[in-house]
Amino acid sequence: MKDKTAAGILALIFGGLGIHWFYLGRTGRGILYLLFFWTFIPAMIGFIDGIVLLSTDDDAFNLKYNADHFELRRRHGERYERRDQRREYRDERREQRRSGPPQRQPQANPSRSQVDKVHELKKQGIEKYKDYDYNGAIEIFKQALLVDPKDISIHFNLACTYSLNENAERGFYHLDQAVSLGFNDFKRIKDHDALAFLRIQNQFDDFETNGFRLGGISQANTNQTPPKSFSAEDMVEDHSPMLEQLKKLTELRDKGLLTDEEFQVQKQKLNR
Repeated sequence: MKDKTAAGILALIFGGLGIHWFYLGRTGRGILYLLFFWTFIPAMIGFIDGIVLLSTDDDAFNLKYNADHFELRRRHGERYERRDQRREYRDERREQRRSGPPQRQPQANPSRSQVDKVHELKKQGIEKYKDYDYNGAIEIFKQALLVDPKDISIHFNLACTYSLNENAERGFYHLDQAVSLGFNDFKRIKDHDALAFLRIQNQFDDFETNGFRLGGISQANTNQTPPKSFSAEDMVEDHSPMLEQLKKLTELRDKGLLTDEEFQVQKQKLNR
């Protein structure tokens, strides 16, 4: 490996003979200096070479005169780095085999404070529902859903309340969500007075055939997770008399929006 200081000193002292170029491996240039050393021109140029060499940056000097040496070191370094990477990889695989497959982390359960908040909101929503304040009940149930979006009873209560507000789209959506989360009391869906408006919709037959799920194909058995527990106490009770639903059907018939035949069909669905 060539030394910058040594090359500079050789150029200052023996620059006229081109010794510094022989030292640096530039043999041709060194011979040229020897041929003209008697003119003293190489000596002056050699002195300048010495100053330039001593003032050259170390990295620039090494890149120019020790490139082969540093390339060899780089290759050795890369080889050692690859060897270390292979060793680390083997160690990781050995540790994985020793510890077994990674365990799936269980999903965090709602905290106690969240459970209490949801329970309190459901109570408030049911009170609104009992007072026939369906819009107020919907807003409170939606707040509870923000805390626990997988609560079956909240989805069922929203389905009932939206049905009473004659919002079939939202009613079917939340009923579908309740069933997807494990609600399987299908008799309640067929008998609950609050769901009467959904039952008289044209899409209800397909909804029932599809396992009380939305979609084009049966999804009744697609839920691979075990059903979540739910309490009937958290669900709204029947308190909307069937007479009110029949009255609405009668009004639709009187307005000409339903024929007598359609009225009888919807009435039979209502009484199923």
